[in-house]
Amino acid sequence: MTEYGRGQGSEPWHPEDPLYGDGGWGGQQAQAGQQSPYGGQPQQYPEQQQSQQQYGDWGDGGQSAYGQQPQYDQYGRQQPEPRYDQYGQQQYDQQYAPQEQQHQQGYDNGGWDTGAHPHAQYPADPSDPYGQQAAYGTEGPDYYGTPEAYPPPEPPARRRAEPEPADTDWDPGPDEGEHAFFAGGDGDGGDGPGRGDRRSRGGKPKKGRNGVACLVVCLVLGGGVAGVGYFGYQFYQDRFGAAPDYAGDGNGEQVTVTIPRGAGGSTIGQELKRQGVVKSVDAFVAAQQSNPQGKSIQDGVYTLQKEMSAESAVALLLDPKSRSNLIIAEGKRNADVYKMVDKQLGVKAGTTAEVAKTEWKSLGLPDWAMNHKNVKDPLEGFLYPSSYSAAKGQKPEDVLKQMVARASEQYDKIGLQEKAEGLGLKNPWELLTVASLVQAEGKTHDDFRKMAEVVYNRLKPTNTQTNQELEFDSSFNYLLGQSEIHISESEINSNPDPYNTYTNKGLPPGPIGNPGEEALQAALNPTSDGWMFFVATDGVSKTEFAKTYDEFLKLKDKFNASSGN
Repeated sequence: MTEYGRGQGSEPWHPEDPLYGDGGWGGQQAQAGQQSPYGGQPQQYPEQQQSQQQYGDWGDGGQSAYGQQPQYDQYGRQQPEPRYDQYGQQQYDQQYAPQEQQHQQGYDNGGWDTGAHPHAQYPADPSDPYGQQAAYGTEGPDYYGTPEAYPPPEPPARRRAEPEPADTDWDPGPDEGEHAFFAGGDGDGGDGPGRGDRRSRGGKPKKGRNGVACLVVCLVLGGGVAGVGYFGYQFYQDRFGAAPDYAGDGNGEQVTVTIPRGAGGSTIGQELKRQGVVKSVDAFVAAQQSNPQGKSIQDGVYTLQKEMSAESAVALLLDPKSRSNLIIAEGKRNADVYKMVDKQLGVKAGTTAEVAKTEWKSLGLPDWAMNHKNVKDPLEGFLYPSSYSAAKGQKPEDVLKQMVARASEQYDKIGLQEKAEGLGLKNPWELLTVASLVQAEGKTHDDFRKMAEVVYNRLKPTNTQTNQELEFDSSFNYLLGQSEIHISESEINSNPDPYNTYTNKGLPPGPIGNPGEEALQAALNPTSDGWMFFVATDGVSKTEFAKTYDEFLKLKDKFNASSGN
């Protein structure tokens, strides 16, 4: 019979055999080659094979009695070896001794029966607090009084992440001057693990977040209540309260306000509020709606006062005396318009003309109005006759941009560019030039369409009476910057300038003034009666037309008679 003191061989066991240690129970059973009482095959223990490969023979006494590896603490340091008594027997907790005596075979009156059979080991339940103790029928180490109280580390492949060690440092508790609520605890007065963890890591104890959280909640709730109250007040004011408004006719401080073209009450109110004239837009809109003439406010520049009541502001906007507008009459030449702008803006004479000469390309002319030859003023014809905002403090280029924009808008509206070709003209630039001639030569609005027909008939290649020469005094006067009726033939024939339509065929290089709407419409819709000549028979406002040269001579005699020639 094989003894289990060594695991193999026939030599009896000796009490002082150092190899016994903690290897006498199952430690070498697989090597002995003996049959197991559980089916005739040797019992195989993976833990034992791993231990044998690691430690070789049993000389170091480090293998556990149950196939376990050397003991390690939580920091990976090896624990001291188990204690043994004078007989080489490992000491165990006494609470397990009765059970061991009951189930262990081969132990009798202090001796060892070598015929005892070891019991098969079963893996421990991780949830069992005693799962890591000795298998059934064997003794185990004292887990409560020895360094072996900690289970050995598992192989790396099976090892779990170890929980952080619990700190056992003493905490003074709430009675020592620090309440758990303010120390970041759970508020029950106990020493929660969170506080111990923070202290064990060497960091300073954090101040409680519950108090801060309560403060934040209070602030949020307070801000919410205040916000609801504010917006509730605003809602009430918007729906039921009177709009804020000043009282009286102003504080005496004048301010210039520009009302854009086509602006409604809300837009006007916003501009007035921005300038400090009225206190609120709603007050102005209400005052405008209550005034029967409120919707007839015109665009332009107005001189008002700051801090006026909305009712007073509406009244001044309806008063023509408060307007600071520049009115351009039909047929005005650019030279005259420049002088008017200088005076309106209070700038030095010639300032606006210089701006037009140097900056005309940046004032908004359409593409079809650019880069024509022999043109004296590229802006001629684009300072559209109308009323414009112009007051002291404004820049000349801003006023000119208003005029050019108004002209371009009007020309697009009437289709100047699309209709030019149907009238036998090359482009809208020539159509605008025709309209300027009609505006300059016509004395009344009744003869504009006849005047336009005269222009078109004289431009025709079939014209043998004037040979495609317009022979208009207005273009020659434009060339000289004058407005004369009586011009000698010698003076006319001696000037070869392209604007002289007596010595040059066709239209002048460009417009000779700024035509109004009626002249433009006449240029687009001329009569078709065959008119070829016209004469201002009274020399002032009466113009008569003729179809033949003989009729023209009669009108000429009439003119000479009225003028005393």
